[in-house]
Formats: sequence, structure tokens, C-alpha cells
Amino acid sequence: MSKYAQNTSVDSATLRAEIERTLARYGASSFMYGWEAERAAIGFTAAGKQVRFVLPMPDREAREFTHTPAKGLRRDATGIAVEYERAVRQRWRALALVVKAKLEAVEAGIVTFEEEFFAHLVLPGGKTVFQEAAPAVEMAIEQGVLRPLLSLPRSADFERQVDPDAEISGRSEPVR
Repeated sequence: MSKYAQNTSVDSATLRAEIERTLARYGASSFMYGWEAERAAIGFTAAGKQVRFVLPMPDREAREFTHTPAKGLRRDATGIAVEYERAVRQRWRALALVVKAKLEAVEAGIVTFEEEFFAHLVLPGGKTVFQEAAPAVEMAIEQGVLRPLLSLPRSADFERQVDPDAEISGRSEPVR
């Protein structure tokens, strides 16, 4: 399967600048970027919330960069660098797409800012909501019984709620 923008020629710095411009266009009040060997991160403030995305970087020593796909021949240092940079550009292009799509979904009224960025919201202790909640969610899934996908709860906007334990039969019972 091919990856989105796997052959993009736009460099990482340009893509980060594109993300920053997109955030500004949609009303973000601050932006930051940083990196270390195995990951990069962007953060921003919008809608009164801090948001952080961590972008895992590929392993420069991975076989996909050090060897050719067809014959498995070892690439020289230049070839490794070219393939590695291609993978890095692809990840930055994908992140730019994600950020733009999320902001546009909020702008279009499809979701709220909080719904769309929930996992990436930064809590007062510095962790994201995902980092804080993931272990509890996994435990609940492992220990609980998952409901069928079609038994989605109704929005609070509806006058009555569907009993999520009722059979899916085209009818709904008010929750008492």
C-alpha cells in the first residue's frame, strides 16, 4: 500500500511553515516546534486550549533506507540520506493534512474544537488527554463488554435518549 505524499518534494521546513500558517489562519494564538532524534513535536494554543502533536521519526538505520527494495543491495550514505529524508517529508506532509482537516472540520461545524483535538489537548501536568486516559480506556475494554457499534448513544440535543442496552430493531425505548 502506498503512503500519502510518499514522493513529496516539499522539504520539512516548508511543511512546518505551512502548518504554522494554517494554524494562524484558523485563529491559533501561539505555535511551537521542537525535535529530538526519534521524534518532532508541534504545539499550539487555540480556542483557549493547548494542543500538542508528536511526530515519530523513522529509524535512520531501518532496512527500508539502508537497502534497495528490489535486490536488497546496501545503499551508500547519500542514498540512505535521500530515502530517509523522503520518509521524513512524507510524515510532515501527512501531519499538515491532519491539522488542516481537523481545523476545517471545526470551522464547518462538523465537530467542536474539543471533540476534534481531544486526544492531543495538553493537561496542566504536561501530559495529553490521550496519555492520561489511554491506560484506563484499555483496561475498560479488556474487562468490559463492548456494545455493538450500531448502539450509538444519541446526542444531548435529542429530547429522549436511546437505551443502549435495547436490541437494535429499529425501535428505541426512552431511558427512564
